[in-house]
Amino acid sequence: MKHTKIFFVIGLLLVSVFIMGCSNNVSDKINSAKEAGKITVFKSPSCGCCVGYVEELRRNGFQVEVVETNNMQAVKQEYNIPSNMESCHTTVVGDYFVEGHVPIEAVNKLLEEKPQIDGITLPRMPAGSPGMPGIKKEPFRILSLSDGKIDEFMEV
Repeated sequence: MKHTKIFFVIGLLLVSVFIMGCSNNVSDKINSAKEAGKITVFKSPSCGCCVGYVEELRRNGFQVEVVETNNMQAVKQEYNIPSNMESCHTTVVGDYFVEGHVPIEAVNKLLEEKPQIDGITLPRMPAGSPGMPGIKKEPFRILSLSDGKIDEFMEV
């Protein structure tokens, strides 16, 4: 019984160290993305639609770094993205985030106008958006986020 408790405690310690290491690694990558001046896409290793979005960015002339992580929640928390505004991947460009399958027109507008916001989002994963299969059924409503406040950014 004593050995079981010891193994349990050791296991908990190892898991804690692993989680802290993953968290710090993601944090380091986020800080690096902010400084790099290029686009960094944070995605889960198992997400296929994110690959399509990265290809769309590259087709439109962006230099893209892909960071695969099993801790996407750390990225969402870093940018204070509410759960109802989340999508499958988060893109970082300069001081902005671009959450989800945001059309390139909106990314270009963000970079050209440089508004005083935290970032933009196209919540969920709408059919027909860049990287997503299916047919676009209605205009995409891209939202801006700033200190938790949500506003309309544009429709595409």
